[in-house]
Amino acid sequence: MKKCRWNVRCFWKKNKVIITSFLFAILGKVNAFAQDGVAGINEANQKVRSYFDAGTELMYAVGAILGLIGAVKVYQKWNAGDPDTGKVAAAWFGSCVFLVVVATVIKSFFGV
Repeated sequence: MKKCRWNVRCFWKKNKVIITSFLFAILGKVNAFAQDGVAGINEANQKVRSYFDAGTELMYAVGAILGLIGAVKVYQKWNAGDPDTGKVAAAWFGSCVFLVVVATVIKSFFGV
């Protein structure tokens, strides 16, 4: 029989029982640190719900800023006599209404 030198196969053959028991001990230790998932999900739910008020207020603010920018753009086009002023006005007004509706739906859907 050949004499084993320091390589992985030889090390595994000599210490198979020790390595296997060490691996099982590590797996048991990892299993012991497992926590209840429901508590983490509930905490994440509360944190996400706490951001909805700030998010909807931000959406209202963005809608107001878009409304002001849109009003200036439409006024400029109207004074310049562009024929597509109605389309531009409808697009800007629609984007503002969309933001307000989305913010309201999110607020009512999640019951914040």
